Amino acid sequence: MPPRVDLMAKRTFQTLQLLPAALVILSAAIFACVTAQPLRLTEPGSRPLDCQPQQLPEPTNRKQNNRPGQSSHPAEIPVDSKASAAPVTYSYEFSQPEFYVRHIVIEHDAGGRGKITFERLNEETSVVEPIGLSPSVLRRLTELWQALRFLESQEGYQATKQFPHLGTMRIGMADGTRKRTAEFNWSNNASATALVTEYRRVADQAIFVFDMSVARENQPLNAPKLMEYLESAIKRNWLSDPQQLVSLLKEISTDDHLPLIARNHALRLLKKLVK
Repeated sequence: MPPRVDLMAKRTFQTLQLLPAALVILSAAIFACVTAQPLRLTEPGSRPLDCQPQQLPEPTNRKQNNRPGQSSHPAEIPVDSKASAAPVTYSYEFSQPEFYVRHIVIEHDAGGRGKITFERLNEETSVVEPIGLSPSVLRRLTELWQALRFLESQEGYQATKQFPHLGTMRIGMADGTRKRTAEFNWSNNASATALVTEYRRVADQAIFVFDMSVARENQPLNAPKLMEYLESAIKRNWLSDPQQLVSLLKEISTDDHLPLIARNHALRLLKKLVK
């Protein structure tokens, strides 16, 4: 046999001898890859290479069998279907067609925020203005409502003797499904009388603020008379909380559109209110 052929046969024989050992090593490697933890060969910014194939995400439209009343999304927080309680509201109404201010309605919540609606004689349109009761006024009103136990009581506040020329008053309260309105023109109940008197002070103060705003914008010559009324109302305790007018009086005292007499009057009242 020529030397070249003999050399090739020898190499082939050696390769055949090494095959069984290679197969044994390959089988061991495959077994280790399957049973051991996945070996991750990673590089910065590269995707990890696992020996095991990555698990495919489960389809989102898979069928679920839920018990009756059980949410299909357990992680979601159930929404409370119970409706929140309605806030407590209060109302006061005064009506006397022959008075200059013939109709007044005050509505507010437990925090003292609300509105006033009033109508004047020979005027077809109503004036609607927001109101904010001061803490002292709100406290007095709340105490009077509590003294009446208005929603729990069925007491009629109308006195035996009638005074219709003084006007008709209605007080009302609503707390959720409980509502009640009482009407009278004169009452012997001290708390009911004090309550409507307090609301009338709220109305008088709110109407003054509105009239002064109109005077500052369009009728400056009315300002001196309004200041005279304000001083008289403070002396006679006709207003709910004159301290709420301090900022307004400061503005009036520096408003060049108003007559000097009105500005000086505002300064005098400020000295009495701010001590």
